[in-house]
Amino acid sequence: MSLAIEQEENKKDFNLTASQEDYLKAIYTLISHKKEARVTDIAEYLNVSKASVNRALKLLKELGLVNYETYGEIKLTDKGKDEATNIIKKHNVLKAFLIQILDVDNDTAEEEAKKMKHAISEDTVNKFSNYIKSIIKVDELKCNYNPENERCSNCIRIKKKNEL
Repeated sequence: MSLAIEQEENKKDFNLTASQEDYLKAIYTLISHKKEARVTDIAEYLNVSKASVNRALKLLKELGLVNYETYGEIKLTDKGKDEATNIIKKHNVLKAFLIQILDVDNDTAEEEAKKMKHAISEDTVNKFSNYIKSIIKVDELKCNYNPENERCSNCIRIKKKNEL
């Protein structure tokens, strides 16, 4: 199968709501940190009711993004993992842009990135990412630049300070 055909088949044929994106990100985060995600954990993480979580899980399951049985462990499908990592990437790139390029404080950047990630395309996120890397001149940094890595943030601050 050619790469172009494979990429076309892997394109998502659905649009997630902001709420559904938040659920996917929560599931991914919980699995990453706690090694599992359960309805109660998701409800606590998002500060919503268990009934809301169950409704969301049903929709996410219909979209082929999660596997779960009532009262059981929730698992992301490969498609769900891909979608969750894209959501997290959007958030991280937007937050990095706000902090590193616009000099927005961390708390404000966090809140605004949460809102912005729902309204921006993957193509635009990639352009933001490339722009950040060109402005910061990532290849000049000692680290491999990850906007969420505190070491990278310190490395950039030191570089900026040295430029002044």
